[in-house]
Amino acid sequence: MGLGSWLRKTIGGNAFTPAVHPEEHTDDQPHAVLTISMHLNQCLEVAGTTTFAKDAVAALTDRKGLGERGYYEGQAQLQREPENPVDPQAVAVLVDGEKVGCLPSYAAKDLPLPAGASASVSYQLHVLREQKMLAKAYVWLGDGEPEWAHTRENPPALTSRERINSSHTEKSTMVREAVQGGGERAQQFKRGIVDGAHYLELVEPIKQLKREVRLEEALVLCYKAIEAAEGDAKGDMPAPWYTEQAAIVHRKLGQKDEEIAVLKRWLAHCPKQYRNGSGIAERLAKLEAK
Repeated sequence: MGLGSWLRKTIGGNAFTPAVHPEEHTDDQPHAVLTISMHLNQCLEVAGTTTFAKDAVAALTDRKGLGERGYYEGQAQLQREPENPVDPQAVAVLVDGEKVGCLPSYAAKDLPLPAGASASVSYQLHVLREQKMLAKAYVWLGDGEPEWAHTRENPPALTSRERINSSHTEKSTMVREAVQGGGERAQQFKRGIVDGAHYLELVEPIKQLKREVRLEEALVLCYKAIEAAEGDAKGDMPAPWYTEQAAIVHRKLGQKDEEIAVLKRWLAHCPKQYRNGSGIAERLAKLEAK
């Protein structure tokens, strides 16, 4: 498969074409240099930054003198690894000759980068040095200046708390933009709003209240979300996660009757074809069998 077909399959759009420049390859060089040119650009997160490549990333961080919240941008090489024992189609990402990760497998599999050639790409690294080093890295496949998803001033979420906040912000932004966009999609999102909040925005608050063992407060949000999910379903299957969370909280509180009632509520709102075999039906059967 050519690069153009690979790109269209992976993210759609126009083709981009690799070109090996003969003047960049001599008998003294073991790898030809592959210059990637494409009309639709792509930013990919590097895999393995904090697992198998963590020592190399830490060494890179030290060499570049990155601070507690460090940022580095430079050049990297992509190189096929046919002898990789885990994945012979893997594509390594190397900086200063050291392997600092791999392309994600879905992208590496069909990338027409032959063994013996390397592709020069832009590389971006974000690190946070706490008790252990946290890091995310990206490569840019494309022409011109990279259009990174994150910048030095707007780094990716690295800590657990940052990831939670980021997820919540993304959901809130999606809801706000959908409602402001008007049309049928706006009406659909409005059906899922109760007391000014869409039920999708209640996932992280419910998780946080459970972590803090504020179970009664978590239940309040669960039931608000259940009501909103029922309104959003319009005869289809309501989102089950909130019912499952309410049942878990009721069980923690020793409220068996309430646990049974919330499970039955979901089943009553669920079309018959989705009831049998659902996790909620199985949970209810086990409860009633006791």
